[in-house]
Amino acid sequence: MSWLEKKGIDPQRITTGLALLAGIIVIGIIDNFFVMWLVFGAIYLIAFYEANKLFDIKNNTLYAYAAILWIFAGLYPYPDDLFFIAMVVFAGTMAYTRQLKFKYFYSFIYPTVSFLFLLALYNEYGTVALLWLLVVVAGADIGAYFVGKSVGKTKFCETSPNKTLEGVAGGVITATLLGFFVGVSFVDVDKAIIISLLAAVASVFGDLFESFLKRRAGVKDSGNILPGHGGILDRVDGYLFAVIIMVVLLRGLV
Repeated sequence: MSWLEKKGIDPQRITTGLALLAGIIVIGIIDNFFVMWLVFGAIYLIAFYEANKLFDIKNNTLYAYAAILWIFAGLYPYPDDLFFIAMVVFAGTMAYTRQLKFKYFYSFIYPTVSFLFLLALYNEYGTVALLWLLVVVAGADIGAYFVGKSVGKTKFCETSPNKTLEGVAGGVITATLLGFFVGVSFVDVDKAIIISLLAAVASVFGDLFESFLKRRAGVKDSGNILPGHGGILDRVDGYLFAVIIMVVLLRGLV
């Protein structure tokens, strides 16, 4: 793969990407709630750990609470509602003990909420909806990369200096078009366009938010578990915002 290195492409990144794609295909074919809950749960706990590092939170008890929350998410029909219960419990405990710090709740907002919505998306709408989400976010990334490299000149924002306005626009358009072809088999034409478009925009800001956290923490990647890619949050950042938009719109429009 020396020709990849000559073009500035990390061969490890390609290998890891193909392995992840293969894993996604296998899990999609199995299409079993328990398997999906188990896989999402493993990814969630790693992402939870990475988020705690970015937030500079050092409290190992939180991992037990996160695991308990995920267990209940597998048993309760509306996983995303559990966030509000967790928020009430945390606020009550903080007021009663006067010892908990509010920042301990940060990782129960990001990325916990998004993973609860991800499980809800699968639980309510199945693998087609997950495929739709995957295509939209991947389309936004791929479109932004190629358009940005080709014609990108205008800086998008200070948080992520490498992003260009042209690249972001190209990514959103690409994601909307690709997402439409999956979504139209699931919902009406107008809804497929609207949901794909807004989920694509959300994925851009999901990526931007993680970049903001990494810059604030002074790190390049959220972790190193994925060779050539960094951490789990580095791979799922776009999905974490897009999935919330997709679930809310599907519930409201379909």
